[in-house]
Amino acid sequence: MAFSHTISGKVADVFGNKKVMNGVYTSSGGSTGGDLETGFTVVEAVFLQPKGSAILANQPVVNETFPLRNAGGKVTIVTTANEVGSFIAIGI
Repeated sequence: MAFSHTISGKVADVFGNKKVMNGVYTSSGGSTGGDLETGFTVVEAVFLQPKGSAILANQPVVNETFPLRNAGGKVTIVTTANEVGSFIAIGI
């Protein structure tokens, strides 16, 4: 089981002092989620969008309470097994 993510872009000070990052997450080998490491001090929101050619029975979810403060801005997400999708995170 493996979970990975790749950060595609990171922009500072988009909404006042807020930062925005986007990327791709991959749950493979039967994995059903993991941690997105944003690097933010405070994570205020995360939006998940699974990739696919059909409607999914289950929607990926963020398993956290916002605003989130922890080392590295790690955000736990739960997905269906072997799901690939995109994410956007907002924080400071």
